[in-house]
Amino acid sequence: MSFNIEEGRYVILGSIDGLLATLGIILGVSVVSASNSIVVSAGFGGAIALALTNGLGSYLAESTIEHGKLVKTEKSLLRKLNNTYVESQSKKRIVKDALTHGGASFLASLVPLAPWILGVGSAFVSVFLSLITLVALGVYSGHISKQNYIMSVAKMVGLGTLIIITVELLRIVHLV
Repeated sequence: MSFNIEEGRYVILGSIDGLLATLGIILGVSVVSASNSIVVSAGFGGAIALALTNGLGSYLAESTIEHGKLVKTEKSLLRKLNNTYVESQSKKRIVKDALTHGGASFLASLVPLAPWILGVGSAFVSVFLSLITLVALGVYSGHISKQNYIMSVAKMVGLGTLIIITVELLRIVHLV
């Protein structure tokens, strides 16, 4: 499946949110419980919340921006664009962006959850899979931006590492 640059933005944003927020939830919850069902429940709760907030948040934000663009275009054309091709394309773009952002959030949330869903229940495996996914996102980001792939990967993995270290430091503080 190929995405244009605008859709790629929402794939990257949603994936980072879903992947790292869910990983943070998993790492945090696994401190107090090694139960697969508790970790999966907390992770799925976070995944669903992220998918809905990212999808609906994008819908609201894009609706605002697109409406502003339509009003500006209407003023320059001195006519309303209700029930026109321009308006219908704008509405399609809003929905597509919202579904892409929310969907990417949910799908990426499944990456750190996978070991727990499969009964392996390993924070290490969740971290490993998340870092591998960040490498893939970095490559995708480099491809879209036509920038250095290594730098794009380094930025993604660096962000993930920062989140992991921060959550792990909080885990250590909790254990003390």
